[in-house]
Amino acid sequence: MKITQQTLAEAWQRTAAGHALLHGVELPPVALSEDELEALDEVAEESEDGALCLLLDEDGAVRGRHGAYQEVFATRDLEQVLYLIAEAAVRRWHGGGSPEETAVTLDRIDPAWGRRFRSGGLDDTATVEVCGRDPLEGLAWIAKSWRDQDPYTILEFYRAAPGRSVDAEALALLYGADPAQVAAGTRLKDLQAADGGREYLDRQWESCCFGQAGEWTYLLHHDTPPGAYADKEAYAALGIKETVRLTATSAKAIYSLDYTKDDRRVDDDWGMLELIWYERGRAPYLRGGELDFLNQALRRAELDHPELTHTFELYFHALETSLGLRLPRADFEEGDVRVAYWAER
Repeated sequence: MKITQQTLAEAWQRTAAGHALLHGVELPPVALSEDELEALDEVAEESEDGALCLLLDEDGAVRGRHGAYQEVFATRDLEQVLYLIAEAAVRRWHGGGSPEETAVTLDRIDPAWGRRFRSGGLDDTATVEVCGRDPLEGLAWIAKSWRDQDPYTILEFYRAAPGRSVDAEALALLYGADPAQVAAGTRLKDLQAADGGREYLDRQWESCCFGQAGEWTYLLHHDTPPGAYADKEAYAALGIKETVRLTATSAKAIYSLDYTKDDRRVDDDWGMLELIWYERGRAPYLRGGELDFLNQALRRAELDHPELTHTFELYFHALETSLGLRLPRADFEEGDVRVAYWAER
């Protein structure tokens, strides 16, 4: 059935009347054009309450947005629209409360809605598995220092097709790592020991760190030397199928994610994806979109690890559980991670 403004209004009226906790909750403002939606967005931004606004397309699709340019869902499923309106309303009630409080309230309205919120998906059929691990042992341990560009500004991860791996040494050499240090197996503690560590303090911004953790090869660095990976044939020979690039520019408070798979950027056509879009309890990416797996992983991280109060730790843990990204904490702490300066040019 095509969703119209009337069917939407009547459906929400029935939903709100059927649940005591939703009594008095009005249907969010509905726009019928982008111009109308922009006007609603301005009102929502001025109120600073992150209110949900809806755009009803001519084809019956309903699009939801929290503030200008931050579309949170697009669906032709009326039942999904009703759930997402209720979820947004409950989140606003709890304000700075925990996602678990939102889940419990949704449970009271409809147990299926509580299950849906806990899974982070658009229905309640997703399998929910409790993490049961220390979240700071995989990737999230680096999140706090990374905000200050320590140990490196750019964290890059590369994965090949199943059954293959990306050669970490070859990748580092292609970027411009010193061949002699790569061949010698130079480690962080070697650079820190030389000259009492003074040279390393001066040249840290000219270094890179590389290795493998699980299915991914990582390459961490600050600036990239001119002409890096200019040999396109050599790069293609590495067999890279997926890349994840995390960048931190602390002076500008810009922290971004780029995920590429099979030479195509995965971003629902949003452009640059900034990590500061993530707010605990709210899905940062399009519901049901290409990055919805991250929405679901973030919800699990929030519910499994309420002890993590740092949103970047939650985000990094979600990257670990959804994509398998890891960094060897012990190797970094003990100085055993592989490093090299950029080669002289």
